[in-house]
Amino acid sequence: MKKVNFLSTLLIVSFALTKINAQAPAPKRAGYEGPNKLNTWALTITPALTQFYGDLRQHDFKLGPEEHLTGGLGLGLHKQVSPIFGASLNFWTGNLNGSKQRIYNAHFESKGFLQTSINAHANLKPILFGYDKLKRWKWDVYVGYGYMWFNSKVYRLGTNNGTLLISSNTNRSSKTAGEWERDGSTYTREIVVPIGSAIHFEVSPRIDIGLDFTLNHVNSEKLDVTYGGGGAEQYPRQDIWLFRKGDSKQDKWGSVGLAITYKMGKSAVMAKKDAKGNWVHDPAKGRYHLRYTNPLSLIPPPYNPTMKEADSIAKANMPKPVDPRLFTDSDGDGVADLFDKEPSTPANSIVSGGGVAMDLDKYIKDIIARNLPKEECEAMFGNIEFDTDKAIVKDPSQQILRQVIDLLNLRPNCRAIIVGHTDARASDNYNVQLSKRRVEAAKRYLIRNGLQDPSRITLEYYGELRPLADNKSVEGMSRNRRVEIRILPMNDLRSTYPAGFRTGKKKEQEATKPAREKRQR
Repeated sequence: MKKVNFLSTLLIVSFALTKINAQAPAPKRAGYEGPNKLNTWALTITPALTQFYGDLRQHDFKLGPEEHLTGGLGLGLHKQVSPIFGASLNFWTGNLNGSKQRIYNAHFESKGFLQTSINAHANLKPILFGYDKLKRWKWDVYVGYGYMWFNSKVYRLGTNNGTLLISSNTNRSSKTAGEWERDGSTYTREIVVPIGSAIHFEVSPRIDIGLDFTLNHVNSEKLDVTYGGGGAEQYPRQDIWLFRKGDSKQDKWGSVGLAITYKMGKSAVMAKKDAKGNWVHDPAKGRYHLRYTNPLSLIPPPYNPTMKEADSIAKANMPKPVDPRLFTDSDGDGVADLFDKEPSTPANSIVSGGGVAMDLDKYIKDIIARNLPKEECEAMFGNIEFDTDKAIVKDPSQQILRQVIDLLNLRPNCRAIIVGHTDARASDNYNVQLSKRRVEAAKRYLIRNGLQDPSRITLEYYGELRPLADNKSVEGMSRNRRVEIRILPMNDLRSTYPAGFRTGKKKEQEATKPAREKRQR
């Protein structure tokens, strides 16, 4: 039995893999958590009718003597791994009974059994019919492995359950599967292999309904506490306690029930048909469920324009005609008419890049006149002081900045270095950022008030690292909250800014040579 079931399952899986690969191979490393996400979890509840198959069974499809209808309730948590394959964790509880008048003249009851299993599912619908046919349907076949816990009792027929012949759980019966340890327990445990099929129909984005058929193969004959073999005494004590295998097959129980499935996940939607009858998926509307959706259907097809569309696209993207003035130079000065500001300059004129005639002698004289001595740029303007924790230029300091603007506009060969400082209050990093804001405020004032070439301004900021005075007094800290402006020649690229006052050192050392600091260990 096990070998046949295993070979059947292997054949189904192999056929499924072959068929789906032939239809539409998925891209490598494709998942279902990318841009087009899909819901993959579902919860199924299955109220069902149950039926036992074993030694104490008179008929296969009708009730025997003293038998009655039994039922069960199943609960399954499903995870869809792909449109074809899935897995589920299943729980069952319910009742079983059976009887046989010939040979045994006995009737058994198993009330409140429990069963759990892990099942592997294969969806045959897309394999056999494709994804777009019978779109709302899902046909699963599955096989699983799990355990069953039961408590069965056998009664003599005709005694209305008055004569108990044997029970699977007494003080001399099995505690679990395997040996009969004779110490008793509430349930007897056995391995079970469920094999079944389920047909589902998608009613709404959240609900499916269907039918579920399952045959559970129990790895024992203990379910009805009876083993085949016949004979005058059907329950010889020396045999039933050893529980040897008889001539009959192992016990089974089956179920047929209504499967109601709730599809979990966010923003659930279903595929719909368009006017042409084709199924349409729009990932922007929500998430489809992997039970009914091929992920490849969510990828929009590539756009293949017709010849007419391609021609219109080419015309729309064609560059505009080139201005003929780009290729003409009416006055022969080397500047095209399109850019020539004076298109009628005399021949052999020296022109600028805009085609404007230039007086070369005057231009050279202006260059020589602006080439002032280096000493003309060496100037030091007074300090620009700020309030505590402020980066706003005070009114008395604005006159100094206006003088800097006049000097730089008059002497293009000069540049300005703006250096910012703070007192020693607050952290080093904060003070550096504060001094940066102060020099930027000074630069903004220069630019907004008429400085012609802002590129000649260099900013430096040192926070509290280069004080003018000791930070232990209010007067000293006020002197240290400053911005200094130094004027230098354009060809002097290196800053000659002095090191400044060092807190905690003697003035004699500052005036001569800095004292050697102790080496940190």
